[in-house]
Amino acid sequence: MTRLLFWIALVILVVMAVRSKVRAAMTRAQGPAAGPAPGAAGGEAKAWTRVADKPEAMACCAHCGIYFPSSEAVRADGRDYCGTAHAREAHQQAR
Repeated sequence: MTRLLFWIALVILVVMAVRSKVRAAMTRAQGPAAGPAPGAAGGEAKAWTRVADKPEAMACCAHCGIYFPSSEAVRADGRDYCGTAHAREAHQQAR
């Protein structure tokens, strides 16, 4: 019975350690949410902003209708396309 309790406790501790490491890695990957800027003097602490917090405008492909970030748009003939292939196809169909 003692062995069984030991193994159960060991498994629980391993699971908790793995979850803690994964949570710490995810926090590091997201970056600091807010805090003093590096090199900021005492009274002039600035808040950091994450790029992920700012939404990006979406565009709609004129050929297939899929929505995608407008920074990735391929613009041709005054329209937005999701890729060069769709821009070419639309240009060839317009002829």
